[in-house]
Amino acid sequence: MKILIVEDEPEIAKLIQQTLEREGFTCFQCHNGLTALQAFKEQEPDVIILDLMLPGLDGLEVCARIRQQPGKKDPFILMLTAKGEEIDRVIGLSTGADDYLVKPFSPKELVARVRALLRRSLRQIQPQELIYTTEHFEVNIDQRTATKKMPSGEEETLNLSNLEFNLFSTFVKQPGRVWNRSQLIEQLWGDDFFGDERVVDTHIGRLRKKVEPDPANPTFIKTVIGVGYKFED
Repeated sequence: MKILIVEDEPEIAKLIQQTLEREGFTCFQCHNGLTALQAFKEQEPDVIILDLMLPGLDGLEVCARIRQQPGKKDPFILMLTAKGEEIDRVIGLSTGADDYLVKPFSPKELVARVRALLRRSLRQIQPQELIYTTEHFEVNIDQRTATKKMPSGEEETLNLSNLEFNLFSTFVKQPGRVWNRSQLIEQLWGDDFFGDERVVDTHIGRLRKKVEPDPANPTFIKTVIGVGYKFED
């Protein structure tokens, strides 16, 4: 597993790298936002540990750009912040971060967060020879494909990440059911989840961009105020 460390303080970057390499990870360092974007393309890391406060492009901008231009891998992003204010955490998650860690942190907590993120990718829906069809969508669980029926009658294959596919198939299997964040976390990650429940909102937002005609006014994946989300078609 490859980890990209983006931290402008050399001593902290060195500590993170030494800690993770002792656990068997391969690590790379860079110290500003622009080199982070280049390293992301070249190294294709599994996890990016991204400091919020960076020279040039800050961590939020780097995170947003990575999510807009995914490579072959869609890495997990662990945001580091020295501030700890609630607003920084919310903004970090809304730009596509998967978790956050407030400085100062212990090496053990860092390793635990990284391992928890990586375990998420291992929790995939077990292949079943099942196809779920609604008016506009078809989800093939065995082949792990999802298609959308266009007004022209043609079908468009949805380019979903592993997690997005699992989330979408969870909705399509039970149209009309209202899911709260805790239930969706249990479906997607089970006991391996370690972080803020609001990360669900981030993944819902990313999924809407791929399935909704107008993500700002969703037709299919609807918000149930005060409860959670449901799929209708």
